[in-house]
Amino acid sequence: MMFFGLVSQAKPEPDAALSLDYREQSRIQVLLRRAMRRLWQHRKLALMLATGLCLSTYTQAKVLDPLLKLWQPYQTTLASVAPEPVSDNDRTTERPQSHDESDFKNTDNINDEPSLYALLEAEFAADRSDVERGLSLYKQQAFKRDATAVFERALSLSLAYEAVDESLVFAKSWQDQNPDHVPAWFYVAHLALKAHDYALAGETLNRILRYDPRADLSEILIGIYPSTDEDRRELLAALQPIDSAQNASISVLKAGLLYQFDEPRAALIHIERALASQPDYVPYITLKADILRKIEPAQTVVNYVSQARLRNPDSKSLYLYEIRYLLDLKQSVSAWELLLAAHERFTEDPEITLLAALVSLDIQEYSSADQLLNTLAKSPTYLDQAYYYLGISAERQQRFEQAKSYLKSVMQEDLVLAARKKVVELELLADNSEAAIATLRNLREDFEVFAPDTFVLQADILWQQGKADEALELLSRASRKHPNSEAILFARVQLLDDRNDYVVKRTLLNHLQNLNPDNLSYQLSYAQLLLANDRNSTQGLDLAQTIIQIRYDDPRYDNELHLQALNVLASNALANDNFTQVIDYLQTPYEVLPTLRSGVLLLRAYQGLENNEKVAELLADLQQRFAFGQQNVNDRIQLY
Repeated sequence: MMFFGLVSQAKPEPDAALSLDYREQSRIQVLLRRAMRRLWQHRKLALMLATGLCLSTYTQAKVLDPLLKLWQPYQTTLASVAPEPVSDNDRTTERPQSHDESDFKNTDNINDEPSLYALLEAEFAADRSDVERGLSLYKQQAFKRDATAVFERALSLSLAYEAVDESLVFAKSWQDQNPDHVPAWFYVAHLALKAHDYALAGETLNRILRYDPRADLSEILIGIYPSTDEDRRELLAALQPIDSAQNASISVLKAGLLYQFDEPRAALIHIERALASQPDYVPYITLKADILRKIEPAQTVVNYVSQARLRNPDSKSLYLYEIRYLLDLKQSVSAWELLLAAHERFTEDPEITLLAALVSLDIQEYSSADQLLNTLAKSPTYLDQAYYYLGISAERQQRFEQAKSYLKSVMQEDLVLAARKKVVELELLADNSEAAIATLRNLREDFEVFAPDTFVLQADILWQQGKADEALELLSRASRKHPNSEAILFARVQLLDDRNDYVVKRTLLNHLQNLNPDNLSYQLSYAQLLLANDRNSTQGLDLAQTIIQIRYDDPRYDNELHLQALNVLASNALANDNFTQVIDYLQTPYEVLPTLRSGVLLLRAYQGLENNEKVAELLADLQQRFAFGQQNVNDRIQLY
């Protein structure tokens, strides 16, 4: 009733010169009544619809916001856009099943303007989660005359709810019908890149650059960089014919792709073009530096980045790039000096402060490290990291009690386990195993998530004391509390004898490998078990060889595991009296990272070869490094 009341109140006086005539007003009332009848299914929204059409204060309701934005470009009367009577038999109720152009393009009505009724129905459908119908209606209306705003609304819904391929089909069809609408070119180019349709992307980008060689394409290129070499090659092939000499965005994209395909000189040409238009844009500068690193001496790269940094003194990114490059070059002192300068400029930046502290520790500038870390400790966010590294600093200065105090103060979950391990090591160094075990118990009580780790560490301490039975009993109890812990199960396996417990140990290792087939520690332990019972086990040798053949740049590479695998192979070679092979396996690793086990295996190999000079030299070295039977951490930790 309120609906018709509002309309009747709008009836003009007969002598109103600027008003619509009475017959036109009557026609509007008829059309509005007709719309009401056809939208009766939306009863709860009837009041919103009525007040929205009459431009009352309710036009800000959520469901009508998109419609008002869409309708602003159309300066027509309600009479010209209101629907004609449509019988129920004429209404389309089926929803499209495919996503080609015929699903949403109605060429018969292409010269008509969008229907307000259809847009209302589309928005109501989308608002009520019937997105498929809403999209179908919006897409159909987008192909009407002067329907740019409708197209953009339809495309936004498509991007939110449909696959990128479907959005591309729609955008490309609309752009074909509206070939002079430049923004549509940008939509199509972006969607083609996201859909990996690089031929279409290249064609569309070329069209844009012919229209405007300096067009800003940065928004198009966001989030489209291919993740596979095949896609990157296709994209590069599509971009190569494009004249991008005046366009920084495409030049940079070409440079990045060529750099990845190890064509640095060609990449340099394109990045120089980009820098010509934006010489101080930091991402372009760092990409050029990356390219220069492949073709120029290190000092040339350092000089280039340094000059760029001096031109942009407020660029933290350029400071960090130069510092990290100096660290890569092992020029730690130069990096440290630059870090101190950066710290002076960015006094409130904790990332700079922390990095400066870590490099100070690395070059043994402990006074500088402590000062920086105490500054960092004033920030609640970085407090635990500051305490952790203050503990490391104190340990390196042999101030062990102070180190333990700092490390015990660390409570951040991703640091607390490492900190308590350090405390345990310091207690064991002082031959205070009870304090070490108490530290583990406290950690177990405070952080239940680390309970399995603490049981393994405690068992390792017992094992180092020659209490293997107690260690096994502890792990058995822990396993009942944490039956799904692989760490506890693997520690139990490590305590079993390779010969006397062969069947049980093999069964447990097979179970662990079934749980985690890619775990190299399980594979190495299994290899050691096989070789201990069969010196010529092909499977055991293959497993150990596979581990030592993993390259250092492989994500699976682990330096300690690599050394353990070498020791397993060397032990097997020694058991077969292949003394030369033992030396081939271990001589270089021992020189780089000496451990007691590696040294003993080497000593026995030289004894087997009766090389008395080497035996005497190695024996003296072992006595100096591992006096009083003390082992280093790589030999001591066995259970995890």
